[in-house]
Amino acid sequence: MMMLIFAWKNIWRNKKRSFIILAATAIGLAAGIFSVGLMTGMYDSMVDSAINRGLGNIQLHTTAYKRDQLIRQYLPNIDSVVQVIKKYPDVKSYTTHSIIEGMASSATIASGVSIVAIDPELEKSVTAVSKSIVEGTYLEKPNSIIIGKKLADKLKIKLRSRVVLSFAGMDGNIIYAAFRVAGIFKTDASLFDGMNVFILQNDLSTLLGTQAPIHEIILRTHNSLLLEQTKNELQHQLPSSILVESWRDISPDMKLTADITDLTNMIFLGMILFALLFGLTNTLMMSVLDRVRDFGVLLAVGMYRRRLFSMIILESLFLSFTGGIVGVLIGWGLVQYFKTQGIDLSVVSKGLSAYGIPSMLYPYIRSNVYGELTVMMIATSIIAAMYPAIKAVRLKPVDAIRTIA
Repeated sequence: MMMLIFAWKNIWRNKKRSFIILAATAIGLAAGIFSVGLMTGMYDSMVDSAINRGLGNIQLHTTAYKRDQLIRQYLPNIDSVVQVIKKYPDVKSYTTHSIIEGMASSATIASGVSIVAIDPELEKSVTAVSKSIVEGTYLEKPNSIIIGKKLADKLKIKLRSRVVLSFAGMDGNIIYAAFRVAGIFKTDASLFDGMNVFILQNDLSTLLGTQAPIHEIILRTHNSLLLEQTKNELQHQLPSSILVESWRDISPDMKLTADITDLTNMIFLGMILFALLFGLTNTLMMSVLDRVRDFGVLLAVGMYRRRLFSMIILESLFLSFTGGIVGVLIGWGLVQYFKTQGIDLSVVSKGLSAYGIPSMLYPYIRSNVYGELTVMMIATSIIAAMYPAIKAVRLKPVDAIRTIA
């Protein structure tokens, strides 16, 4: 206990010097934590946005469709597949997609598109397309279509405009069909908005003269921690011709982003602490040099060198943790504030949309970061104190006492 008191009093022998290192630690960590919150929020929003657009948590396709993506490679026995899906309590909702590659043509321009035929009610529970309508309405009437804002601009069309879709039918013959634009949607990803159009499955069934083929089933789940387990159990229950994949399997680039987020954040905080290490070492070294004569007296009256070593280590811990706690509280406060209010990046939304990043950013810190930061701060404090402490314990009492104060 006495050692703790001595160590605490010693760091305030030179208040100005101690305040400088405390302020540097607090400001550095506050900025670091807020930056980590921004990066985590950005990465998480990218994943959430993609899942909400149509990636979902789990997707089902035939293995043949994943390879060739032909209209005739649809999921067999849809009703039985759906029954299997409904057995799993972790599955919150599902939707079915008929996906056909084709062309969308206006009066003057044509563009390649992915034609997605949906059940509008099922779609609402899985994707955010219905909530992304910026003009017009969702799919409500036969022969209506909703298209992305980017595609609408490209085709130079607006609400109620006529759009002709052309695609190869089940027999390989080209089918042409005219639709009226009921709504225009805008998501966080400009590429998605420029490539996808949505129509009713009933309309596709009429054009094909048969029930619309279902090429894809998208699932939303309750618990992300059970995602792999649910995927594996579904794969075991369904025929081998059906491929069950999680969003991590479908989008390996986002999986990599999600996996390295924490590592990237720890490296970033480590760099900040590494920079602070030099300032802490310099402060402790100056403190040791100021007290050479005091240390000599202590050693001369019988103080163990290991106790002197421990006292300097404690001083380092006090310095770093006092500034660190203040910095963490400031950083946490900033993250919590902007987590509620959000940061509006609409001025650069065009650039962000190319990468599927929302224009509103909500910083977020995972709870494990604080524990890892504590360990890193302890390690930094000990490393910073090693050289000054070794310098102190190697003093010869006679020479140290003769040192001019």
